[in-house]
Amino acid sequence: MTTIQIAERMNFSAVAPKVFKAVMALDAAARQGIDPVLLELVQIRASQINRCAYCIDYHTTDARKAGEAEERIYQLSAWEESSLFTARERAALALTEAVTRLPEGVPDAVYNEAAAHFGESELAQLIALIFTTNTWNRMNVTTRKTPGTL
Repeated sequence: MTTIQIAERMNFSAVAPKVFKAVMALDAAARQGIDPVLLELVQIRASQINRCAYCIDYHTTDARKAGEAEERIYQLSAWEESSLFTARERAALALTEAVTRLPEGVPDAVYNEAAAHFGESELAQLIALIFTTNTWNRMNVTTRKTPGTL
């Protein structure tokens, strides 16, 4: 099997350190109070949609460290057809997809289902986690951040 080398375009953290540090601070704030396994599921799913290989690699590794089962990681891209996810996780994943695919809008049904499973403060944190993950995805896809690097 031959692998293709895709050159990284820039080291964003070195070129724009103030922006990078600001996104790091946003990321730290967005993670507060979110269950570690749910956090990784949301980040993996947004990264799958955005085709961010770096973030998929990073968050699947972190999901395993948080105790996530391999089978659930494998089925995450087809979570709607899987019986392995709880109603709460499904609500979070549906919201993740809606916020990530923002031009399609966030349907009331999706928002209301998430609100039924998460208190207002926790829902705000979840929304922040989703948009922060999308920020990382856009940064890393644009600069072609290489999976497995820091």
